[in-house]
Amino acid sequence: MRIKYSDIPLFLSALLPSLASASGFDCAHINTDGYKYDLSPLKGVHEVYHVEETEQYVTNTSYVLNICNILKGSAIRGDAKCGTSKNICGFVHRNAKDGHGSSTFGFPIVGLDHLGHGSKDPEVTRLKKIDADREGLLVKLAGGEYREDFDKGKTKNAGATIEFKCDPDRSGLEGLHTTLEDPDPAKRLRRRAGNSTQGDDANAGDRSLQFKSFGQDGDSYVLKLDWRTRYACDDYQRTKGSGGSGHWGFFTWLIIIAFLLTAAYLIFGSWLNYSRYGARGWDLLPHSDIIRDIPYIFQDWLRHVINTLQGTGTGSRGGYSAV
Repeated sequence: MRIKYSDIPLFLSALLPSLASASGFDCAHINTDGYKYDLSPLKGVHEVYHVEETEQYVTNTSYVLNICNILKGSAIRGDAKCGTSKNICGFVHRNAKDGHGSSTFGFPIVGLDHLGHGSKDPEVTRLKKIDADREGLLVKLAGGEYREDFDKGKTKNAGATIEFKCDPDRSGLEGLHTTLEDPDPAKRLRRRAGNSTQGDDANAGDRSLQFKSFGQDGDSYVLKLDWRTRYACDDYQRTKGSGGSGHWGFFTWLIIIAFLLTAAYLIFGSWLNYSRYGARGWDLLPHSDIIRDIPYIFQDWLRHVINTLQGTGTGSRGGYSAV
């Protein structure tokens, strides 16, 4: 089959999600040091932002991320674009305090882009290997680029370091800003540019995902984030597997097996009675006499229980009667 040139963009848009899921970082199946982690409950497009104020400018940077898939349309905000095949993008809006001039641009931080610059190189480490008192995962991702001087176009590699910290009381979604909050994300980005740094940090303690820093680390620019979640706990998957749902699964299979064995016994016994003795009706069933007597046996047992209870209540006087 020959693909038309006009169909290439449509073909690529359908292919990119599958490429992202097939890349080196599978958020649902993380195996390291004999432990298994599933971060897929944190999937979706999320946002964290940081406001920096100088004498001349208020600079708001929104970091948009999806650790389990590419950003697709969320990587485009008006004229600011960073590439739909990316997993983490930064969008900068710089507003002059005197009201004269502003600029907005986007840049990729983490992504999969086999057709051009960069590739996603995941590095996953348990925090206990770094510090025995800490529990969670340290995930390092690459594949982006940052322009040191946006006007001159000088670029350096960019990446992200995310500390997924074990917190049994948090799902990891508490206080997150998502791209669905406002139908016009570019407008929201400009609005946040007017916020103060105090407004940015006012509810920082309530958010599971928190901005730490963005800056040069060696030859690259690195975005550092903290993400508190129960899904980063070493024993969460093991405890989850041995919880109530696991016990219920065992008993469910036990009931199913018992039912199948009983059904097989009745079917085989009925066939045997029919083929050997030509039995019909109730006589087909094995031990049919006992089965027919079950209602009467149950009635006798129930009557015996009632009489026993009544005898216990009225026999407390020891059998003596007044003369």
